[in-house]
Amino acid sequence: MKYWISLLQALALIALSPAFAEPSWKPDRPVNMIVPFAPGAAADTTIRIVSEELATALGQPIVVENRGGAAGVIGTRAGATASADGYTLLGLSDPPLTIIPHLQSVPYDPATALDHVALIADVPLFLVVRKDLGANNVQELIQKAKEAPDSLTIASSGNGSSGHLAAELFKIMAAAPMLHVPYKGQVAAVSDVLAGRVDATFSSLGPVRQHVEADNLKMLAVSTAKRFVALPEVPTVAEAGVPGFDIAVWIGFSAPAGTPPEVITRVNQEVGKILRSPKLNERLTGMGYVPLPGSPADMKQRLDNDYERFGQLIKDAKISFE
Repeated sequence: MKYWISLLQALALIALSPAFAEPSWKPDRPVNMIVPFAPGAAADTTIRIVSEELATALGQPIVVENRGGAAGVIGTRAGATASADGYTLLGLSDPPLTIIPHLQSVPYDPATALDHVALIADVPLFLVVRKDLGANNVQELIQKAKEAPDSLTIASSGNGSSGHLAAELFKIMAAAPMLHVPYKGQVAAVSDVLAGRVDATFSSLGPVRQHVEADNLKMLAVSTAKRFVALPEVPTVAEAGVPGFDIAVWIGFSAPAGTPPEVITRVNQEVGKILRSPKLNERLTGMGYVPLPGSPADMKQRLDNDYERFGQLIKDAKISFE
């Protein structure tokens, strides 16, 4: 008898365990995913990849709706003002929450307009220079900048972009006086480095990888605190001579403030499983990203930290849209 009682108790515990428990939320209709960037943008592509897997896990389609414009502000406002019923998510990246609010007025409170659900990935930025610059490492680039202040140029995808912030952080921390040149997009910036019209840029891996492999650009370092796992031979900027340097772009999912906690819990759990799957992990790494499974609190902490840090950097570097 004791055996059977013990067996029943064990089975009851198994049934109550997370692996066998009912999901905290089961959607009964399609979920809308607002993306505040243009179709085909790096963040858009990543969000779509994860959304496809998430739709399978939730058992409902996820309809991606691109609402680009104003550096992500238009789409972010649409997400922030949508119904908080669990059927609207927002796939986004740094600028509309941690950068743009320091440069202009935005029609939402970046601290309270959204409930944060899950980080998806960090996007390291790679410092690349034109092949004939004569700088084979970060220290040589810094030395050239110091020898002829503001004669070297460093491009970005635009004023207030993540690449612009990385460039200004580098200039400040390395005491390397370089002239910032804004472009309309990272591809245009990289194209002019290739053409020799500008000297350097911080870029995500996608736009530069083939040019580095073809020896048409020199990759000097990666912007993150740790080396990128797919390119272990590339040092970090910190290792290469600028101690403490660390900056990256994040991609994640948020929801309108007031979204039911059970929705956030379920989506976060499923995204975590997706990011930990070897197939998806390998795919994101191949695209130049670092998967970031974690809790909603982890995402909020990251955003809070970036908001304060980028705000101070924008002030120190006197960054503006003008």
